[in-house]
Amino acid sequence: MYLVSEERLEKMKSILNTRQNTLRVFMDYVFSSHNLSAIVRTCDAVNVGKLYYRHQRKVRLNNEITMGAHKWIFHEYVEDIEEFYKSIKKEGYQVVVTLLDEETVDFREVDYTKPTLIVLGNEVDGASDISIKYADKKVIIPMYGMSQSLNVSVANAVILYEAQRQRAAKGMYDTPSLPQELIEKTLKKWAYDDIIEKELRRVRHKPKN
Repeated sequence: MYLVSEERLEKMKSILNTRQNTLRVFMDYVFSSHNLSAIVRTCDAVNVGKLYYRHQRKVRLNNEITMGAHKWIFHEYVEDIEEFYKSIKKEGYQVVVTLLDEETVDFREVDYTKPTLIVLGNEVDGASDISIKYADKKVIIPMYGMSQSLNVSVANAVILYEAQRQRAAKGMYDTPSLPQELIEKTLKKWAYDDIIEKELRRVRHKPKN
């Protein structure tokens, strides 16, 4: 028993059943609150499997930008980046890094239906040397104006929607990719958190006598 409305429960189930477990994003020292928040919201919209991150300093998400999307995304802090890349590649993921480099290919040339980790470098220095070292694909978004590159959160959206297009065309949103046990466990957690949040809102807005 989940104690949430049937409509709300069905929405949660739909999210988990279409979650792309093998499409993941890693924010490599992205430090702008605005960019972080926009990336989180796009990851939710495309329904990526997991969002990884590492920061040199504490960064706050902007709730007005995320619109609560951060509550529904699986996320994980990366402590040891070298071990992280070794592990992700051992699981069969291709590492796709956004980069301005002579070896880059058009981002649309990548097959995102394969298990894929998209790496986003920070706003000043781009991808770290260690991310470039482990890259299987270095991609670029073609630019025809004066600017050399897009804002990191915009670049993330452009690449993720190409990944979504490819995966949708292959029917990958039609079949659950998460283990059933994880779906059930997450449903219970989301339903519980949803009830707690509603109760907290009710208490906050309760008229004072």
